[in-house]
Amino acid sequence: MTPRTPSAPAATLVLRGARIHTVDPGLPRAEALAVRDGRIAWIGDDEGAAAWIGPDTQVIEGEGRLVLPGFIDAHNHVRLGSDDACVQLAGAQSLEEIHARILRWRAANPDATWIEAEAFDYSAVPDGRMPTAHDLDPATGDTPAFVLSYDVHTVWLNTAALRLLGVTAAQPDLPFGTARTDPASGEPTGFFTDFAVKGLSRDGYRALHALGVPWASPDRQYQRLAASLDDAISFGITTVVEPQNSLDDLPLFERARAEGRLRSRIVAALFHPRGTTGADLDDFAAAAREHADDRLRLGPLKLYIDDVVEPRTAAMLQPYAGCAHHRGDTFYPPEEFADLLTALDARGFQCFVHATGDRGIRTVLDAIEQARAVNGPRDARHQVVHVECLDPEDLPRFAALDVVACMQPRHCAPEIAGPGQDWAENVGEERWHKAWPMRSLHEAGTVLAFSSDWNVAEMDPMVGIYTAVTRRPLSGGPAWIPEETVDVRTAVHGYTMGSAYANFLEHERGSLTVGKLADFAVFSRDILGLPIERTPGTIAQIVVVGGEVVHTAG
Repeated sequence: MTPRTPSAPAATLVLRGARIHTVDPGLPRAEALAVRDGRIAWIGDDEGAAAWIGPDTQVIEGEGRLVLPGFIDAHNHVRLGSDDACVQLAGAQSLEEIHARILRWRAANPDATWIEAEAFDYSAVPDGRMPTAHDLDPATGDTPAFVLSYDVHTVWLNTAALRLLGVTAAQPDLPFGTARTDPASGEPTGFFTDFAVKGLSRDGYRALHALGVPWASPDRQYQRLAASLDDAISFGITTVVEPQNSLDDLPLFERARAEGRLRSRIVAALFHPRGTTGADLDDFAAAAREHADDRLRLGPLKLYIDDVVEPRTAAMLQPYAGCAHHRGDTFYPPEEFADLLTALDARGFQCFVHATGDRGIRTVLDAIEQARAVNGPRDARHQVVHVECLDPEDLPRFAALDVVACMQPRHCAPEIAGPGQDWAENVGEERWHKAWPMRSLHEAGTVLAFSSDWNVAEMDPMVGIYTAVTRRPLSGGPAWIPEETVDVRTAVHGYTMGSAYANFLEHERGSLTVGKLADFAVFSRDILGLPIERTPGTIAQIVVVGGEVVHTAG
């Protein structure tokens, strides 16, 4: 709250008359702030703001509205995004509805050489099975079809696409995924797992593009990125952590920057698939040195230890419900993964590891424990990403090992993962207490970094905050596992300082503190004072990045 000295230049921007929640325990609340050189120069009460206003100062009247630090979405696939050129299958709850949407799209696009669709829900397929090409053929005919699941971990092809892409019983393992085969005939069914680790890799994109799949073209990738970046800034997300990229993707971000679409700051993690070499790591490190400014930064590595619960490909300690033996697999044997993470840790890399099943999470924690034993403790801030099904024995290990829990509150909503949905049914009711234990982790001292996992779920942080606080459906109704809710301030912290700390940004972002970057948003409702049911629909009316107004809304 240091006042401006008479000789000091005036602020370039002053916000006054607001209800500022700083997320800084040293000064939790304020009414006004001043910005100079892109950083917060002063923060305090309205009376002190006048001294910072000069003839050229831009003044924002807060009018009593809530101001928060810019959100930091710690796991947001802006580059993958949502594609307007695809048939949109979100909300389709049956094969009949999927067929109807595809047929409507075909009628509107009669000259299309591919049918591409996104966001199909596993629960739309009857009897708890996975879809097949024969399920898709009635609506697609002889036009090849490429359909992504809502979590983008699997892909569904029709018979025409299987032929065109050369998928046969003799070659079920392809650069973009692993084909499920019919147990009787051995023929590919049209359903592919491992798309997240293969299809979204550098080699996977190259293979799909070479095979003529339009979705994988650079232009379509850029369209998805640009649209997602526009969405991010409109929600008050001033920093996006894009969790899975290759060096081939960097020109997309550079293009967005040159065209003025990179209004949110970006932290881009680089994907480390199996087979990554020492030379690749050298290239990663060199790229990180070249992209290290406050608008675009590289550095963390993304790895997978398991897949996802819905198609029963996450690694579980005990068999899936209704299965005698099947409990999923890890992508690496535990000993190999521990040695890999130890080697990456020794080179100074921060690792983001996808882990959803309780055995997958335990394997990651064991690997981090080995890395610390071999290399010695360091401020690594390795992340376990998702933490969907956590065994209580492993809960205290997060804080003990200084591991960040990067979680997506929306994923635990009852209408997505609760009773009657594939996640809950596959895990079984006796393990529901393990589901997304946000409160238990927080109370055990774990740093929570909250995120959307767009485009798997809605990007809007207000939706995530609502779910973290209620664990109820967006439309209302009973909560699922209410003992693992958190309060609204803890949820806001997860989207601001928690995510800043998780990405080594806590000295620059995450709170409204003198000296930090002036990234903040003015909101239409005070979510800290109103009933939590009014949080969804709250709008970021003014968004400021580096002291510049980059977005306004009514």
